[in-house]
Amino acid sequence: MHNVFTAGAAGFGTGLSLIVAIGAQNAFVLRQGIRRDAVLPVVAICAASDALLITLGVAGLGSLVTAWPPAMTAVRWLGAAFLLGYGLRAAVRAYRSPDAAMHTEGSSVRSRRRAVLSCLAMTWLNPHVYLDTVLLLGAVAATKGPLRWEFGIGAALASLCWFSALGFGARLLSGVFARPSAWRVIDVLMAATMLFVGVMLLAGA
Repeated sequence: MHNVFTAGAAGFGTGLSLIVAIGAQNAFVLRQGIRRDAVLPVVAICAASDALLITLGVAGLGSLVTAWPPAMTAVRWLGAAFLLGYGLRAAVRAYRSPDAAMHTEGSSVRSRRRAVLSCLAMTWLNPHVYLDTVLLLGAVAATKGPLRWEFGIGAALASLCWFSALGFGARLLSGVFARPSAWRVIDVLMAATMLFVGVMLLAGA
């Protein structure tokens, strides 16, 4: 029982150390949380996607991914195109009036659909997600032998806790972002993050 708990805790700590790093996905979840726009589906998509990819990594899919480089190259190019486009949109919002950046359509079906589709693209077209979950966590899990699944469960739980805290906890900042000028700051940060990650993906393609 002690070994099971230790393996789970190791998975939780390792998963959290990889997920917490600043990136496009975290920036997107944070913005949705602050806007209180489709937070539940966005958090669910991120956590469920990580759980699935971690499961595949623990099952040994990492070796197949590394054996088929064209797949990762295609994902890298698609991800770069999406992130650069999203980053430019954020830059345009920041350049326009602060009121336009602050505006939200969180109650509309169209806005919710857009958020879900953006979250899916942000997750599945990001090679870093595969690197962290399938390859890195899968490789570490393999060293745990028969306890690799407990390690994987711990890593998946870390993802669920992190995205829940980021998405639902972001509303605590709503008072700060009640000021239109604060939205310009968040959009500038969003644009910088998305454009940087997109350029890095192209550089590594």
